[in-house]
Amino acid sequence: MSRERDPFRIPRAGVEAAPLAGLASVDLRVPGSTAGSAFVAESTLGAVAVYALYQALLSALRAEAMVRRGELSRQQQAQLVFSTVWSSVQQGAAVGLVLGVLLLVFPWLSLPLTVLGAVGAGKASLDLFHAFWDGLTPSQQADLHEAAHRAGVNLGRLVRGSREALLGS
Repeated sequence: MSRERDPFRIPRAGVEAAPLAGLASVDLRVPGSTAGSAFVAESTLGAVAVYALYQALLSALRAEAMVRRGELSRQQQAQLVFSTVWSSVQQGAAVGLVLGVLLLVFPWLSLPLTVLGAVGAGKASLDLFHAFWDGLTPSQQADLHEAAHRAGVNLGRLVRGSREALLGS
């Protein structure tokens, strides 16, 4: 899983969120709807929620790094987060609709989606960590390195590439 190396670019929710989004569901309990249509609607709404939350976190954390560097104002940050979340919601609706129909027709696909969802959640977690890490000041990063070292954890593998990306090598 590669690290997004450009701290000046807002990452987008991608295929790592799709399997988890396909399995997410929001219970609507709509009276009079058929089981199939309710399942597809609930899956689509769940996918929209997964994509929106993931994109909001990615955008807000990466934009925070830009705000701290003085490249964005808070108002620009809010506008950036809103616009990226809006585009991600549209993508999530499309993915959720397609996966909801596929799972309705082929319910056995839920097992491979579960496995892929675990892998995607791992990549998404790393992306969120890197976006968080890029938003820290160098002194905060040093403090975290020191605290992790005292706890017996090596952050070097997780944050490798962040210094190189900032230095342009």
